[in-house]
Amino acid sequence: MNTAGLYVPGTSLPYRMTAGGKLLVLLAVITVLLVLGNPWVSLGAAVAVVLLYAVFGLAGHLWHAFRPVLLFLAAVGVFHVLFNDVETAVRVCAQLAAAVLLAGLVTRTTRVSEMLDLFERLARPLRVVGVRSERVALVLALTIRCVPLVAESWRSSREAYMARGLRGGAHRMVVPVIVNLIRSSEALGAAMNARGVD
Repeated sequence: MNTAGLYVPGTSLPYRMTAGGKLLVLLAVITVLLVLGNPWVSLGAAVAVVLLYAVFGLAGHLWHAFRPVLLFLAAVGVFHVLFNDVETAVRVCAQLAAAVLLAGLVTRTTRVSEMLDLFERLARPLRVVGVRSERVALVLALTIRCVPLVAESWRSSREAYMARGLRGGAHRMVVPVIVNLIRSSEALGAAMNARGVD
């Protein structure tokens, strides 16, 4: 089972680390960058993470990890250049880039099953207040499963829309996508009921 379809099989160092260890490294790096607040350290960290993708054989996945936030980083950079200064823009954008790329490295080297086991263990102390740790893992698993499900529903609705020779704004596909997701959720609920999941 992989993290929203992002897991890439491998044997390098990150694959041998536990999910908890990788999350601690991620938290430590982000904390250090925020505490230091140095634009050159932040920029160096971002470059170092880029190099880690190459070192661990994941260079081909670098663009896929970075592309979703590219426009957001550009907007943040422009905002800080206009209302603060270039140094602040470099620091904030480098911190965000390093965090996003490092998180992408974690998701590509960690199976969802490992991550869910970790969250279930972390949630066990909450049993004293009535929280069931296995329910936490189930909710997280369903949430992760829904990410590619929404993307697939959007893709199939778009293909059907274009196959009919229709053109226009993407807003016209919202209703079909919602209908497909409702049907999928009903099927999932029926399957869970059939297996005795309350």
